[in-house]
Amino acid sequence: MKNIKDYSLEELKEELKSMQEKPFRAEQIFSWLYQEKVKSFEEMTNLSLSLREKLTKNYTICNFQQIKKQEAKDGTKKYLFDVLDGNAIETVVMEYHHGKTICVSSQIGCKMGCKFCASTGIAFVRNLTAGEIVEQIIAVEQDLQVRISNIVFMGIGEPLDNYENVIKAIRIVNDPKGLNIGARHISVSTSGLVPRIYDLAKENIPCTLSISLHATNNEKRSAMMPVNNRYPIEELLQACKDYIKATNRRISFEYALAKENNDNIEDAKALVKLLKGMLCHVNLIPINKIENGKFIKSSNENILKFRDYLNEHGIVATVRRELGSDIEAACGQLRRKNLGGE
Repeated sequence: MKNIKDYSLEELKEELKSMQEKPFRAEQIFSWLYQEKVKSFEEMTNLSLSLREKLTKNYTICNFQQIKKQEAKDGTKKYLFDVLDGNAIETVVMEYHHGKTICVSSQIGCKMGCKFCASTGIAFVRNLTAGEIVEQIIAVEQDLQVRISNIVFMGIGEPLDNYENVIKAIRIVNDPKGLNIGARHISVSTSGLVPRIYDLAKENIPCTLSISLHATNNEKRSAMMPVNNRYPIEELLQACKDYIKATNRRISFEYALAKENNDNIEDAKALVKLLKGMLCHVNLIPINKIENGKFIKSSNENILKFRDYLNEHGIVATVRRELGSDIEAACGQLRRKNLGGE
């Protein structure tokens, strides 16, 4: 059956028209799904019995089952969800002073093969649908009885490789009749799919674009991120400059610091040269050690030196707060341990 959460409000109106129902019913259904967060059509009590029967016959509400949940000392929570077809995905919730941020997955597995990522080795199965992406947020809000304030597309999968479903999920989440989370509270991360960066620039969605950069030359970046062989640094940064020009939005560059690899002052100098003059921010990430991974976390001394050098030379840089280290919060690790990598 079709997942009713896969439909935007306008698409749902068309679905109802095809069933000879009034389009305003779509707004009522949206309210039940995203404001009340009901788990069945029977709970939609302001709909006629006949409409509820039609909905039950033709659609599912897609209520994920929780396989496992871990909680770190710092309040970070990590979920492993059954997506109802024998597959599982991970979702992480982080506590910040400004509220709760959820890190959602966009694919089951990943094609990118980044060498430092815990998702590497989890074979790509399929894209998540828009409704399955949104359901991660709903399932967490239901479990914790809280409202999520910020969303980052940085879980398992490459968001821009599942472009249409990610964009639709953002529009459902952003819709005032949907989850009503502002686009400026949504961040979309990419390993650097250049054509999709240009597509995103045309969407008129004021979300934050995060670029996983992680190196300052093609040789080093290709060794860490195979996608760089398709879209080298020069091409990627030109797309970023064009994105900024088209949207007037600041880009966040993610830079995972790995010991004796990309964390010395020479790398910092090269990064300043690459980004000088761009409307951007650098998010320095103490890299997570993953099973069988060759990269290890840079020393705290080097991380701070790197940050200070960038700031002193006109590039705004901060160090991402480490969250969930005691539950291995890097996306992919819980799934690998419980279900295996392949």
